[in-house]
Amino acid sequence: MKKNVTVIGGGFGGLSCAALLAQDGFDVTLLEKLDTVGGRARTWAEGGFTFDMGPSWYLMPEVFERYFQLFEKERKDYYRLLPLDPYYKVFFGEGESAPLSPRQEENLALFESFESGGGKALARYIDQASYKYEVAMKEFLYKDYRHIGQFLNLRIMTEGLRLGIFKKLDKFVGSFVHDRRAKQILEYAMVFLGTNPIDAPAIYSIMSHVDLKLGVYFPEEGMAGAARGFAKLCGQQGVKLITGEEVVKIEVKGDKAIGVHTTKGFYESDIVVGAADYHHTETNLLSPDYSSYSRSYWNSRVVAPSMFIAYLGLNRRLEKLEHHNLYFAKDWNGHFDAIFKHPAWPEDPCFYLSCISKTDSTSAPQGGENVFLLVPTAPGLDDNTAQREQYFDMLLKHVERVTNEDLTDGLSVRRLYSQRDFIADYHAYKGTALGLSHTLFQTAVFRPSHRSKKVQNLFYTGQYPHPGVGVPMVLIASEIVAKVIKDNYAP
Repeated sequence: MKKNVTVIGGGFGGLSCAALLAQDGFDVTLLEKLDTVGGRARTWAEGGFTFDMGPSWYLMPEVFERYFQLFEKERKDYYRLLPLDPYYKVFFGEGESAPLSPRQEENLALFESFESGGGKALARYIDQASYKYEVAMKEFLYKDYRHIGQFLNLRIMTEGLRLGIFKKLDKFVGSFVHDRRAKQILEYAMVFLGTNPIDAPAIYSIMSHVDLKLGVYFPEEGMAGAARGFAKLCGQQGVKLITGEEVVKIEVKGDKAIGVHTTKGFYESDIVVGAADYHHTETNLLSPDYSSYSRSYWNSRVVAPSMFIAYLGLNRRLEKLEHHNLYFAKDWNGHFDAIFKHPAWPEDPCFYLSCISKTDSTSAPQGGENVFLLVPTAPGLDDNTAQREQYFDMLLKHVERVTNEDLTDGLSVRRLYSQRDFIADYHAYKGTALGLSHTLFQTAVFRPSHRSKKVQNLFYTGQYPHPGVGVPMVLIASEIVAKVIKDNYAP
């Protein structure tokens, strides 16, 4: 008889792992507390606008292609990809902005305009980032690390020096370029890995290869459309997708999970995969005797930022903006300090602003603009309604100063989303939008394990375990976990 697998959570982690396990011959049931699958990658529709609520950058396309090839399928049969040109636009304040292009000669010229020799410095930087990326993909990212000896081996100690695992990104970038604009372009992605560039290992320079060389894309129906593609694949593999049913307890006997209790019943399980928030699963779905990590462990973790998000529908076009837009404050260390050192609502915040209607005309009524405005914030802040409204008002004035676009003009749809929503919708630890930061001691073997240390048939995927934050990393985590389960339990 087929072994029963219950997957908790229907985001990219749960969907990708469920499909792989079903292909491997398991009887898979996926349980999602919300009314739709996709997790953070879901939509909200209002007034003719359809907003992507979560992830908005489609990077590392080869990871997605590889995933579908595991089923001898092609990604294009599940969702189409549209290349972005420009990749994104950066605002530096004081009226200065610049696009980043699919044409490398334009990016080299941009860096040369920042400082003499900047173009050649960027070319050298991208070359080393590309080398690191290839090594990381082949040697490190797709591996299951169970103990420190597997990580700190001869290969990692020799390659690790070249990869920059033991160096800090900010200083490493500074050895190539000196202009603050150039440095910020090469470091900004750390925010979306939940890390301050000052503390991030230099191996994450690979992110400049990811966005400037591999390219930036957009799924035709948004990231939620990509998630629906994964759900379609699950259906083809025979996965039972159950929504609107929250798991409230993992039942354990001896050292084995025997099933999960939900708000509507009990699901007997030979294997359980946690694809929901790791901290929530450990501390709320398991009894303390079966938790792998103590309260002091979680309290000592560097938690990745939360996000203050405004979903805005405008009945006019924004001519000064591209699909992806970023603002880097002149002193962005103040913003990072307000996240990681002295938690507070940032006073001069960097922000990300997207207008997916520039690419997807169906996301807004004709002549309108679909706007997603995001500010990274410290996890655990007080998120009361008065604070939200005050911060939103300040942010709109701030955006107008930076971009010369008035987002109050023609505003017809508005929704604010932050700390308390991440907790309510996803049980996110401290309201984090991303999980754990990518510091040296929260990388690879130092991240929470793919396997429970006390329940032998309980496994984890998602953004908490190795390799970490981001949809491509989550797909890799699912491939790792599915292989471990197959090797140990497949008929």
